[in-house]
Amino acid sequence: MKVWLAALAVTVVNWLMKAGGPLLMGERKLPPAAVRVVGLIAPVLLAGLIVTELGGKRLDWTQLTGVAVAGILSVLRVPLLLAVAAGIALTAGIRLFG
Repeated sequence: MKVWLAALAVTVVNWLMKAGGPLLMGERKLPPAAVRVVGLIAPVLLAGLIVTELGGKRLDWTQLTGVAVAGILSVLRVPLLLAVAAGIALTAGIRLFG
């Protein structure tokens, strides 16, 4: 029972945090510096995920290839979801056929 209450509490807090920004900002625009920072959040989170996933293990060249492709596509301004999907597909293809 405690687990369900904890999950419910985390869900409610998450909703409140997500709604907090629009409720506090209203119709005001963010300053240009804040817009630039917000635009960098997704690549930084992706880099953190890569470091934590690949950091402590022996490196696998198929993973590195997929990460490189996703990074290159991200630099070329491909949407992040498509870039990551392409990296995953390439890694899976290399492992399947290689």
